[in-house]
Amino acid sequence: MKTTIFAVLNVEFLKLKKMSGYHSLRGIKKDIEYVMGAFIEDCHVFSVINPDASDQKLLSLYEEAVDLYNNLMDKVNAKDIEGSKKAYFNGLRKEILEKTDDLYTKLSDLVKDTVNK
Repeated sequence: MKTTIFAVLNVEFLKLKKMSGYHSLRGIKKDIEYVMGAFIEDCHVFSVINPDASDQKLLSLYEEAVDLYNNLMDKVNAKDIEGSKKAYFNGLRKEILEKTDDLYTKLSDLVKDTVNK
């Protein structure tokens, strides 16, 4: 899995919070808000700095980020969790990191394509 500097910073932030005992449902929601907000902000900064960037590709990244946000929040708010809640939410934390890393990889590829033009 390729890792971008943006993703590394967000992953390190989440690891730091996890180590400090931040395990509540509210904490997971805040993590989702923070990570997805940071990604949207990074996309916006990229679009401002590089006006020649492909608007269509950037728009698809925005849409994918919003869809991921909605999907993750639906999973957090799910009432019918089968099995251990701890295992479910640990898996959800892992999914947040993996999916966000995928988004940052796509943003990184878009940055490279734009710079190399």
